[in-house]
Amino acid sequence: MTTPTTASKKTVRCAIYTRKSTEEGLDQDFNTLDAQREGGMAFIASQKAEGWVCLPDRYDDGGFTGGNIERPALKRLMADIETGKVNCVVVYKVDRLSRSLMDFARLMELFDRKGVSFVSVTQQFNTTHSMGRLTLNILLSFAQFEREIISERTRDKIAAARRKGKYALGRAVLGYDFIPVPAPMTGKRLVVNPKEAERVREIFDLYLELKSTGRVAAECNARGWKTKSWTTAEGVTIGGGPFDKNDIAKMIRCPLYIGRVPHRGESFPGEHEAIIDEATFARAGAQLKLGALQGGSLVRSARPALLRGLVRCRACSCGMTPTVAKRTNASGGERHHIYYKCGNASRRGPGACPSPSVPGSVLEPFIVEQVKAAILASDDLVTAVVAGARERLRTAAEDRAAELDRLRAEAALGGRAGERAARQATALAAQVRRDRERLFDEDELVGAVETFDRLWDALTGGEQDELIRSVVAAVEFDAGVGDDARVTVTLRELAADPTEMRPIA
Repeated sequence: MTTPTTASKKTVRCAIYTRKSTEEGLDQDFNTLDAQREGGMAFIASQKAEGWVCLPDRYDDGGFTGGNIERPALKRLMADIETGKVNCVVVYKVDRLSRSLMDFARLMELFDRKGVSFVSVTQQFNTTHSMGRLTLNILLSFAQFEREIISERTRDKIAAARRKGKYALGRAVLGYDFIPVPAPMTGKRLVVNPKEAERVREIFDLYLELKSTGRVAAECNARGWKTKSWTTAEGVTIGGGPFDKNDIAKMIRCPLYIGRVPHRGESFPGEHEAIIDEATFARAGAQLKLGALQGGSLVRSARPALLRGLVRCRACSCGMTPTVAKRTNASGGERHHIYYKCGNASRRGPGACPSPSVPGSVLEPFIVEQVKAAILASDDLVTAVVAGARERLRTAAEDRAAELDRLRAEAALGGRAGERAARQATALAAQVRRDRERLFDEDELVGAVETFDRLWDALTGGEQDELIRSVVAAVEFDAGVGDDARVTVTLRELAADPTEMRPIA
Protein backbone atom coordinates (compact mmCIF):
# COMPACT_ATOMS: atom_id res chain seq x y z
CA MET A 1 0.00 0.00 0.00
CA THR A 2 1.11 3.57 -0.67
CA THR A 3 0.59 6.54 1.60
CA PRO A 4 -1.30 9.42 -0.10
CA THR A 5 0.88 12.50 -0.58
CA THR A 6 -0.18 16.12 -0.16
CA ALA A 7 -0.06 16.61 -3.90
CA SER A 8 -2.63 13.86 -4.45
CA LYS A 9 -5.19 15.50 -2.17
CA LYS A 10 -7.85 17.84 -3.47
CA THR A 11 -6.92 21.49 -3.04
CA VAL A 12 -9.21 23.38 -0.65
CA ARG A 13 -9.13 27.08 -1.50
CA CYS A 14 -9.70 29.03 1.71
CA ALA A 15 -10.89 32.64 1.96
CA ILE A 16 -10.33 34.47 5.25
CA TYR A 17 -13.07 36.94 6.19
CA THR A 18 -12.44 39.63 8.83
CA ARG A 19 -14.66 42.35 10.30
CA LYS A 20 -14.64 45.14 12.90
CA SER A 21 -17.73 47.13 13.88
CA THR A 22 -16.00 50.51 14.20
CA GLU A 23 -13.16 52.25 12.38
CA GLU A 24 -11.31 53.01 15.60
CA GLY A 25 -7.72 51.78 15.43
CA LEU A 26 -7.86 50.70 11.79
CA ASP A 27 -5.22 53.29 10.87
CA GLN A 28 -2.61 51.45 12.96
CA ASP A 29 0.17 49.48 11.25
CA PHE A 30 -1.14 46.22 12.73
CA ASN A 31 -4.83 46.35 13.57
CA THR A 32 -7.51 43.86 14.60
CA LEU A 33 -8.26 42.92 10.98
CA ASP A 34 -4.61 41.97 10.51
CA ALA A 35 -4.70 39.96 13.74
CA GLN A 36 -7.83 38.08 12.63
CA ARG A 37 -6.26 37.31 9.25
CA GLU A 38 -3.03 36.13 10.87
CA GLY A 39 -5.00 33.71 13.07
CA GLY A 40 -6.84 32.39 10.01
CA MET A 41 -3.63 31.92 8.04
CA ALA A 42 -2.06 29.99 10.92
CA PHE A 43 -5.07 27.66 11.06
CA ILE A 44 -4.99 27.08 7.29
CA ALA A 45 -1.27 26.32 7.50
CA SER A 46 -2.04 23.66 10.14
CA GLN A 47 -4.30 21.95 7.59
CA LYS A 48 -1.73 21.94 4.82
CA ALA A 49 -1.62 18.15 4.85
CA GLU A 50 -5.33 18.17 3.97
CA GLY A 51 -4.68 20.30 0.88
CA TRP A 52 -5.78 23.62 2.38
CA VAL A 53 -4.34 26.77 0.77
CA CYS A 54 -4.99 30.42 1.61
CA LEU A 55 -6.30 32.62 -1.21
CA PRO A 56 -4.34 35.87 -1.57
CA ASP A 57 -7.50 38.04 -1.84
CA ARG A 58 -8.35 39.91 1.36
CA TYR A 59 -11.98 40.16 2.48
CA ASP A 60 -11.78 42.85 5.18
CA ASP A 61 -14.78 44.89 6.39
CA GLY A 62 -13.57 47.63 8.72
CA GLY A 63 -16.26 49.82 10.29
CA PHE A 64 -19.26 47.62 9.40
CA THR A 65 -21.84 46.12 11.76
CA GLY A 66 -22.50 42.40 11.92
CA GLY A 67 -26.23 43.06 12.24
CA ASN A 68 -26.76 42.94 8.46
CA ILE A 69 -24.97 41.74 5.31
CA GLU A 70 -24.66 45.14 3.62
CA ARG A 71 -20.83 44.98 3.67
CA PRO A 72 -18.63 45.41 0.58
CA ALA A 73 -16.05 42.71 1.35
CA LEU A 74 -18.76 40.22 2.31
CA LYS A 75 -20.62 40.96 -0.93
CA ARG A 76 -17.39 40.34 -2.85
CA LEU A 77 -16.84 37.07 -0.97
CA MET A 78 -20.38 35.91 -1.77
CA ALA A 79 -19.82 36.73 -5.45
CA ASP A 80 -16.58 34.69 -5.47
CA ILE A 81 -18.41 31.78 -3.81
CA GLU A 82 -21.07 31.93 -6.52
CA THR A 83 -18.40 31.69 -9.23
CA GLY A 84 -16.69 28.71 -7.54
CA LYS A 85 -13.46 30.46 -6.50
CA VAL A 86 -13.82 29.51 -2.80
CA ASN A 87 -14.12 26.08 -1.15
CA CYS A 88 -13.91 27.13 2.51
CA VAL A 89 -14.58 30.31 4.48
CA VAL A 90 -12.41 30.86 7.56
CA VAL A 91 -13.20 33.41 10.30
CA TYR A 92 -11.59 34.13 13.66
CA LYS A 93 -14.97 34.00 15.49
CA VAL A 94 -18.51 33.24 14.30
CA ASP A 95 -19.81 36.74 15.03
CA ARG A 96 -17.24 38.20 12.62
CA LEU A 97 -19.35 36.78 9.78
CA SER A 98 -22.76 37.69 11.21
CA ARG A 99 -24.59 38.51 14.43
CA SER A 100 -28.01 37.87 12.90
CA LEU A 101 -29.42 34.35 12.94
CA MET A 102 -31.57 35.09 9.90
CA ASP A 103 -28.68 36.54 7.87
CA PHE A 104 -26.45 33.65 8.88
CA ALA A 105 -29.09 31.17 7.72
CA ARG A 106 -29.05 32.86 4.30
CA LEU A 107 -25.25 32.67 4.16
CA MET A 108 -25.28 29.00 5.18
CA GLU A 109 -27.83 28.28 2.44
CA LEU A 110 -25.38 29.78 -0.06
CA PHE A 111 -22.48 27.79 1.42
CA ASP A 112 -24.47 24.53 1.25
CA ARG A 113 -25.62 25.17 -2.31
CA LYS A 114 -22.07 25.80 -3.50
CA GLY A 115 -20.46 23.06 -1.37
CA VAL A 116 -18.47 25.55 0.73
CA SER A 117 -17.51 24.67 4.31
CA PHE A 118 -17.26 27.18 7.16
CA VAL A 119 -14.65 27.17 9.92
CA SER A 120 -14.21 29.30 13.04
CA VAL A 121 -10.61 29.35 14.24
CA THR A 122 -11.18 30.00 17.96
CA GLN A 123 -14.32 27.89 18.31
CA GLN A 124 -12.93 24.81 16.54
CA PHE A 125 -15.78 23.42 14.49
CA ASN A 126 -16.54 22.68 10.86
CA THR A 127 -19.99 22.82 9.28
CA THR A 128 -19.40 19.65 7.30
CA HIS A 129 -20.31 17.79 10.54
CA SER A 130 -23.75 17.77 12.18
CA MET A 131 -22.25 18.58 15.60
CA GLY A 132 -20.50 21.56 14.06
CA ARG A 133 -23.81 22.84 12.69
CA LEU A 134 -25.52 22.47 16.07
CA THR A 135 -22.69 24.26 17.88
CA LEU A 136 -22.71 26.99 15.26
CA ASN A 137 -26.42 27.73 15.68
CA ILE A 138 -26.06 27.85 19.48
CA LEU A 139 -23.12 30.27 19.27
CA LEU A 140 -24.90 32.41 16.72
CA SER A 141 -28.00 32.65 18.92
CA PHE A 142 -25.84 34.02 21.70
CA ALA A 143 -24.15 36.45 19.28
CA GLN A 144 -27.53 37.79 18.18
CA PHE A 145 -28.65 38.05 21.82
CA GLU A 146 -25.49 40.02 22.63
CA ARG A 147 -26.12 42.42 19.72
CA GLU A 148 -29.70 43.04 20.85
CA ILE A 149 -28.56 43.63 24.44
CA ILE A 150 -25.97 46.17 23.21
CA SER A 151 -28.68 47.95 21.17
CA GLU A 152 -31.00 48.10 24.19
CA ARG A 153 -28.21 49.44 26.40
CA THR A 154 -27.40 52.12 23.82
CA ARG A 155 -31.06 53.19 23.59
CA ASP A 156 -31.34 53.24 27.39
CA LYS A 157 -28.13 55.29 27.65
CA ILE A 158 -29.44 57.87 25.17
CA ALA A 159 -32.81 58.05 26.94
CA ALA A 160 -31.15 58.51 30.34
CA ALA A 161 -28.88 61.24 28.97
CA ARG A 162 -31.82 63.09 27.41
CA ARG A 163 -33.80 62.92 30.66
CA LYS A 164 -30.83 64.55 32.39
CA GLY A 165 -30.83 67.32 29.79
CA LYS A 166 -27.77 66.12 27.85
CA TYR A 167 -27.74 66.25 24.05
CA ALA A 168 -24.39 64.64 23.25
CA LEU A 169 -25.70 62.07 20.76
CA GLY A 170 -27.35 63.88 17.87
CA ARG A 171 -26.76 66.44 15.15
CA ALA A 172 -26.09 70.04 16.03
CA VAL A 173 -28.77 72.41 14.77
CA LEU A 174 -28.42 75.93 13.45
CA GLY A 175 -27.58 78.17 16.39
CA TYR A 176 -25.51 75.63 18.32
CA ASP A 177 -22.13 73.89 18.09
CA PHE A 178 -20.81 70.77 19.77
CA ILE A 179 -17.67 71.17 21.89
CA PRO A 180 -15.76 68.50 23.87
CA VAL A 181 -16.48 68.24 27.60
CA PRO A 182 -13.44 69.30 29.71
CA ALA A 183 -11.33 66.51 31.25
CA PRO A 184 -11.65 64.29 33.18
CA MET A 185 -15.17 63.95 31.70
CA THR A 186 -15.68 62.61 28.18
CA GLY A 187 -18.18 63.37 25.45
CA LYS A 188 -19.49 66.67 24.08
CA ARG A 189 -22.10 69.32 24.82
CA LEU A 190 -24.11 72.01 23.04
CA VAL A 191 -23.00 75.63 23.18
CA VAL A 192 -24.58 78.68 21.53
CA ASN A 193 -23.03 79.93 18.29
CA PRO A 194 -23.73 83.70 18.64
CA LYS A 195 -23.82 84.51 14.91
CA GLU A 196 -26.09 81.57 14.08
CA ALA A 197 -28.27 82.23 17.15
CA GLU A 198 -29.05 85.73 15.87
CA ARG A 199 -30.04 84.22 12.53
CA VAL A 200 -32.34 81.73 14.25
CA ARG A 201 -34.12 84.60 16.04
CA GLU A 202 -34.56 86.41 12.72
CA ILE A 203 -36.02 83.26 11.13
CA PHE A 204 -38.60 82.94 13.94
CA ASP A 205 -39.50 86.64 13.55
CA LEU A 206 -39.82 86.19 9.78
CA TYR A 207 -42.13 83.23 10.23
CA LEU A 208 -44.39 85.12 12.63
CA GLU A 209 -44.52 87.97 10.11
CA LEU A 210 -44.89 86.01 6.84
CA LYS A 211 -46.86 83.02 8.27
CA SER A 212 -45.48 80.71 5.57
CA THR A 213 -42.53 78.30 5.78
CA GLY A 214 -42.10 78.48 2.00
CA ARG A 215 -41.90 82.27 1.98
CA VAL A 216 -39.47 82.25 4.90
CA ALA A 217 -37.25 79.73 3.08
CA ALA A 218 -37.31 81.93 -0.03
CA GLU A 219 -36.37 84.99 2.03
CA CYS A 220 -33.51 83.12 3.74
CA ASN A 221 -32.15 82.01 0.36
CA ALA A 222 -32.51 85.54 -1.03
CA ARG A 223 -30.34 86.77 1.85
CA GLY A 224 -27.73 84.11 1.08
CA TRP A 225 -28.24 82.21 4.34
CA LYS A 226 -27.34 78.51 4.50
CA THR A 227 -28.47 75.56 6.60
CA LYS A 228 -26.29 74.20 9.41
CA SER A 229 -23.12 72.51 8.19
CA TRP A 230 -20.75 70.16 10.03
CA THR A 231 -17.82 67.90 9.22
CA THR A 232 -17.82 64.17 9.96
CA ALA A 233 -14.91 62.25 11.47
CA GLU A 234 -13.99 61.21 7.93
CA GLY A 235 -13.68 64.85 6.88
CA VAL A 236 -16.92 64.94 4.86
CA THR A 237 -18.90 68.21 5.06
CA ILE A 238 -22.67 67.80 5.39
CA GLY A 239 -25.32 70.53 5.12
CA GLY A 240 -24.57 74.14 4.27
CA GLY A 241 -27.13 74.24 1.43
CA PRO A 242 -30.16 76.42 0.65
CA PHE A 243 -33.22 76.37 2.90
CA ASP A 244 -36.49 74.72 2.00
CA LYS A 245 -39.82 74.87 3.81
CA ASN A 246 -39.16 71.58 5.63
CA ASP A 247 -35.99 73.04 7.17
CA ILE A 248 -38.00 75.99 8.48
CA ALA A 249 -40.77 73.75 9.87
CA LYS A 250 -38.21 71.58 11.70
CA MET A 251 -36.70 74.70 13.28
CA ILE A 252 -40.12 75.94 14.43
CA ARG A 253 -40.79 72.56 16.11
CA CYS A 254 -37.31 72.09 17.65
CA PRO A 255 -37.45 72.41 21.48
CA LEU A 256 -33.67 72.77 21.68
CA TYR A 257 -34.20 76.46 20.95
CA ILE A 258 -36.03 76.97 24.28
CA GLY A 259 -33.40 75.03 26.24
CA ARG A 260 -35.14 71.66 26.25
CA VAL A 261 -33.95 68.28 24.98
CA PRO A 262 -36.35 66.17 22.84
CA HIS A 263 -36.75 62.41 23.15
CA ARG A 264 -39.53 60.27 21.64
CA GLY A 265 -42.23 62.92 21.63
CA GLU A 266 -41.29 64.39 25.03
CA SER A 267 -38.85 67.11 26.03
CA PHE A 268 -36.76 67.62 29.16
CA PRO A 269 -34.96 70.65 30.65
CA GLY A 270 -31.55 70.82 28.98
CA GLU A 271 -28.08 71.82 30.14
CA HIS A 272 -27.64 74.20 27.19
CA GLU A 273 -28.69 77.84 26.91
CA ALA A 274 -31.97 78.79 25.19
CA ILE A 275 -31.98 80.96 22.06
CA ILE A 276 -35.74 81.62 21.70
CA ASP A 277 -38.04 82.67 24.55
CA GLU A 278 -40.91 80.30 25.27
CA ALA A 279 -43.61 82.81 24.30
CA THR A 280 -42.16 83.29 20.80
CA PHE A 281 -41.65 79.53 20.39
CA ALA A 282 -45.28 78.86 21.41
CA ARG A 283 -46.65 81.51 19.03
CA ALA A 284 -44.62 80.12 16.12
CA GLY A 285 -45.71 76.54 16.94
CA ALA A 286 -49.36 77.56 17.12
CA GLN A 287 -49.06 79.34 13.77
CA LEU A 288 -47.50 76.21 12.23
CA LYS A 289 -50.39 74.05 13.45
CA LEU A 290 -52.93 76.60 12.22
CA GLY A 291 -51.28 76.64 8.79
CA ALA A 292 -51.50 72.83 8.63
CA LEU A 293 -55.22 72.95 9.42
CA GLN A 294 -55.97 75.71 6.92
CA GLY A 295 -53.87 74.51 4.00
CA GLY A 296 -52.96 70.95 4.83
CA SER A 297 -54.52 67.53 4.77
CA LEU A 298 -57.99 68.65 5.91
CA VAL A 299 -58.38 70.91 2.90
CA ARG A 300 -56.71 68.55 0.46
CA SER A 301 -58.97 65.67 1.46
CA ALA A 302 -62.03 67.67 0.40
CA ARG A 303 -61.10 67.11 -3.25
CA PRO A 304 -58.26 64.69 -4.02
CA ALA A 305 -55.80 65.71 -6.73
CA LEU A 306 -56.29 63.42 -9.72
CA LEU A 307 -52.67 63.62 -10.93
CA ARG A 308 -50.88 63.45 -7.58
CA GLY A 309 -47.44 61.85 -8.04
CA LEU A 310 -47.64 61.82 -11.86
CA VAL A 311 -46.68 65.37 -12.90
CA ARG A 312 -43.04 66.48 -13.22
CA CYS A 313 -41.53 69.87 -13.95
CA ARG A 314 -39.26 69.67 -16.99
CA ALA A 315 -37.19 72.70 -15.99
CA CYS A 316 -36.20 71.24 -12.59
CA SER A 317 -36.71 67.52 -13.29
CA CYS A 318 -38.68 67.60 -10.06
CA GLY A 319 -42.14 66.37 -9.09
CA MET A 320 -45.00 68.89 -9.12
CA THR A 321 -47.10 68.64 -5.99
CA PRO A 322 -50.76 69.59 -5.73
CA THR A 323 -51.53 72.60 -3.53
CA VAL A 324 -54.89 74.04 -2.55
CA ALA A 325 -55.91 77.70 -2.75
CA LYS A 326 -59.09 78.96 -1.11
CA ARG A 327 -61.22 81.55 -2.86
CA THR A 328 -64.27 83.33 -1.42
CA ASN A 329 -67.12 83.89 -3.86
CA ALA A 330 -69.56 86.83 -3.94
CA SER A 331 -72.02 85.09 -1.61
CA GLY A 332 -69.29 84.55 1.02
CA GLY A 333 -68.85 80.83 0.38
CA GLU A 334 -65.44 79.22 -0.02
CA ARG A 335 -64.18 77.25 -3.03
CA HIS A 336 -61.00 75.21 -3.12
CA HIS A 337 -58.87 75.27 -6.26
CA ILE A 338 -56.07 72.77 -6.94
CA TYR A 339 -52.80 73.91 -8.50
CA TYR A 340 -49.80 71.76 -9.46
CA LYS A 341 -46.63 73.48 -8.25
CA CYS A 342 -42.99 72.49 -8.80
CA GLY A 343 -41.65 70.83 -5.65
CA ASN A 344 -38.47 72.88 -5.92
CA ALA A 345 -40.45 76.12 -5.88
CA SER A 346 -42.69 74.79 -3.12
CA ARG A 347 -39.71 74.06 -0.85
CA ARG A 348 -37.44 77.01 -1.69
CA GLY A 349 -39.71 79.74 -3.01
CA PRO A 350 -41.02 80.81 -6.44
CA GLY A 351 -37.62 82.11 -7.56
CA ALA A 352 -36.17 78.60 -7.43
CA CYS A 353 -38.07 77.47 -10.58
CA PRO A 354 -39.14 79.26 -13.79
CA SER A 355 -42.27 77.13 -14.19
CA PRO A 356 -45.53 78.66 -12.94
CA SER A 357 -48.17 76.75 -11.03
CA VAL A 358 -50.61 74.94 -13.33
CA PRO A 359 -54.35 75.06 -12.46
CA GLY A 360 -55.78 71.61 -11.90
CA SER A 361 -58.98 72.77 -13.60
CA VAL A 362 -56.95 73.08 -16.83
CA LEU A 363 -54.43 70.24 -16.54
CA GLU A 364 -56.69 67.46 -15.24
CA PRO A 365 -59.42 67.64 -17.97
CA PHE A 366 -56.66 67.83 -20.58
CA ILE A 367 -55.08 64.59 -19.31
CA VAL A 368 -58.50 62.90 -19.10
CA GLU A 369 -59.07 63.75 -22.77
CA GLN A 370 -55.70 62.20 -23.69
CA VAL A 371 -56.59 59.05 -21.73
CA LYS A 372 -59.93 58.90 -23.52
CA ALA A 373 -58.23 59.22 -26.92
CA ALA A 374 -55.66 56.56 -26.02
CA ILE A 375 -58.29 54.09 -24.85
CA LEU A 376 -60.47 54.48 -27.91
CA ALA A 377 -57.44 54.09 -30.21
CA SER A 378 -56.55 50.62 -28.87
CA ASP A 379 -58.81 47.54 -28.76
CA ASP A 380 -56.37 45.91 -26.33
CA LEU A 381 -56.58 48.89 -24.02
CA VAL A 382 -60.39 48.89 -24.17
CA THR A 383 -60.33 45.23 -23.10
CA ALA A 384 -57.84 45.94 -20.32
CA VAL A 385 -59.79 48.93 -19.01
CA VAL A 386 -63.06 46.97 -19.08
CA ALA A 387 -61.50 44.10 -17.13
CA GLY A 388 -59.94 46.47 -14.64
CA ALA A 389 -63.15 48.46 -14.18
CA ARG A 390 -65.20 45.30 -13.64
CA GLU A 391 -62.71 44.04 -11.06
CA ARG A 392 -62.62 47.37 -9.20
CA LEU A 393 -66.39 47.62 -9.15
CA ARG A 394 -66.78 44.01 -8.01
CA THR A 395 -64.17 44.29 -5.24
CA ALA A 396 -65.59 47.58 -3.95
CA ALA A 397 -69.11 46.15 -3.97
CA GLU A 398 -68.05 43.02 -2.07
CA ASP A 399 -66.19 45.05 0.54
CA ARG A 400 -69.16 47.33 1.15
CA ALA A 401 -71.58 44.38 1.30
CA ALA A 402 -69.38 42.68 3.93
CA GLU A 403 -69.20 45.90 5.95
CA LEU A 404 -73.01 46.20 5.75
CA ASP A 405 -73.39 42.68 7.19
CA ARG A 406 -71.02 43.59 10.03
CA LEU A 407 -72.91 46.79 10.85
CA ARG A 408 -76.27 45.01 10.86
CA ALA A 409 -74.92 42.36 13.24
CA GLU A 410 -73.58 45.12 15.54
CA ALA A 411 -76.88 46.99 15.35
CA ALA A 412 -78.72 43.86 16.50
CA LEU A 413 -76.82 43.98 19.81
CA GLY A 414 -78.56 47.24 20.77
CA GLY A 415 -77.21 49.98 22.98
CA ARG A 416 -75.50 53.18 21.88
CA ALA A 417 -73.02 51.34 19.68
CA GLY A 418 -75.92 49.45 18.08
CA GLU A 419 -77.79 52.66 17.33
CA ARG A 420 -74.71 54.18 15.72
CA ALA A 421 -74.16 51.02 13.67
CA ALA A 422 -77.82 51.05 12.55
CA ARG A 423 -77.49 54.62 11.26
CA GLN A 424 -74.28 53.71 9.40
CA ALA A 425 -75.94 50.57 7.98
CA THR A 426 -78.86 52.61 6.59
CA ALA A 427 -76.50 54.93 4.73
CA LEU A 428 -74.34 52.06 3.49
CA ALA A 429 -77.34 50.03 2.27
CA ALA A 430 -78.12 52.79 -0.24
CA GLN A 431 -74.55 52.61 -1.52
CA VAL A 432 -74.76 48.80 -1.85
CA ARG A 433 -77.93 49.19 -3.94
CA ARG A 434 -76.10 51.66 -6.19
CA ASP A 435 -73.22 49.17 -6.48
CA ARG A 436 -75.59 46.54 -7.85
CA GLU A 437 -76.87 49.00 -10.42
CA ARG A 438 -73.31 49.88 -11.46
CA LEU A 439 -72.22 46.26 -12.02
CA PHE A 440 -72.80 46.36 -15.76
CA ASP A 441 -72.39 43.23 -17.84
CA GLU A 442 -69.38 43.23 -20.17
CA ASP A 443 -71.24 44.45 -23.26
CA GLU A 444 -72.60 47.41 -21.31
CA LEU A 445 -69.17 48.17 -19.90
CA VAL A 446 -67.55 48.10 -23.34
CA GLY A 447 -70.21 50.53 -24.49
CA ALA A 448 -69.46 52.70 -21.47
CA VAL A 449 -65.77 52.71 -22.35
CA GLU A 450 -66.50 53.56 -25.95
CA THR A 451 -68.62 56.50 -24.82
CA PHE A 452 -66.08 57.05 -21.98
CA ASP A 453 -67.97 59.89 -20.31
CA ARG A 454 -70.52 57.43 -19.01
CA LEU A 455 -67.80 55.21 -17.55
CA TRP A 456 -65.94 58.19 -16.08
CA ASP A 457 -69.07 59.54 -14.39
CA ALA A 458 -69.92 56.10 -13.02
CA LEU A 459 -66.59 55.79 -11.18
CA THR A 460 -65.89 57.18 -7.72
CA GLY A 461 -63.02 59.62 -7.19
CA GLY A 462 -60.73 56.80 -6.08
CA GLU A 463 -61.67 54.65 -9.07
CA GLN A 464 -61.03 57.56 -11.45
CA ASP A 465 -57.64 57.92 -9.82
CA GLU A 466 -56.88 54.21 -10.39
CA LEU A 467 -58.05 54.37 -14.01
CA ILE A 468 -55.72 57.31 -14.77
CA ARG A 469 -52.79 55.45 -13.21
CA SER A 470 -53.57 52.29 -15.18
CA VAL A 471 -53.13 54.23 -18.43
CA VAL A 472 -50.75 57.12 -17.63
CA ALA A 473 -47.15 56.47 -16.52
CA ALA A 474 -46.00 60.10 -16.24
CA VAL A 475 -46.90 63.68 -17.15
CA GLU A 476 -44.20 66.29 -17.85
CA PHE A 477 -44.95 70.01 -17.84
CA ASP A 478 -42.71 72.35 -19.83
CA ALA A 479 -43.46 76.04 -19.28
CA GLY A 480 -41.65 76.92 -22.54
CA VAL A 481 -41.35 80.56 -23.60
CA GLY A 482 -44.27 82.96 -23.37
CA ASP A 483 -47.57 81.10 -23.78
CA ASP A 484 -45.99 78.04 -25.43
CA ALA A 485 -46.51 75.65 -22.51
CA ARG A 486 -46.48 71.97 -23.43
CA VAL A 487 -47.47 68.75 -21.68
CA THR A 488 -45.84 65.42 -22.51
CA VAL A 489 -47.88 62.37 -21.54
CA THR A 490 -46.15 59.00 -21.24
CA LEU A 491 -48.66 56.17 -21.55
CA ARG A 492 -48.27 52.70 -20.14
CA GLU A 493 -47.35 49.58 -22.07
CA LEU A 494 -50.75 48.83 -23.60
CA ALA A 495 -51.04 52.39 -24.92
CA ALA A 496 -48.94 54.27 -27.44
CA ASP A 497 -45.30 55.23 -27.06
CA PRO A 498 -44.54 58.48 -25.19
CA THR A 499 -46.49 61.16 -27.05
CA GLU A 500 -46.08 64.92 -26.97
CA MET A 501 -49.55 66.40 -26.78
CA ARG A 502 -50.74 69.80 -27.95
CA PRO A 503 -50.05 72.91 -25.86
CA ILE A 504 -52.45 73.62 -23.04
CA ALA A 505 -54.17 76.95 -22.71
